[in-house]
Amino acid sequence: MLKLRNRKKKGQSTLEYIILVTGVIAILIVFLNPQTGIFNTAFNETMQTGTDGMTNMAERLAGSR
Repeated sequence: MLKLRNRKKKGQSTLEYIILVTGVIAILIVFLNPQTGIFNTAFNETMQTGTDGMTNMAERLAGSR
């Protein structure tokens, strides 16, 4: 009887890990989606802001000669 009870707990633990890993993968897919992911959108906005700042500074420096 004790072996059967331990086996059930081991199976339950394995199932819990599978569900946890599946949840993590689903969250990663949502955040790292190349077209519409939240992370990708924020990264592109940050890169655009940095690029615009560098372009503006380069134009100001070129105009100061």
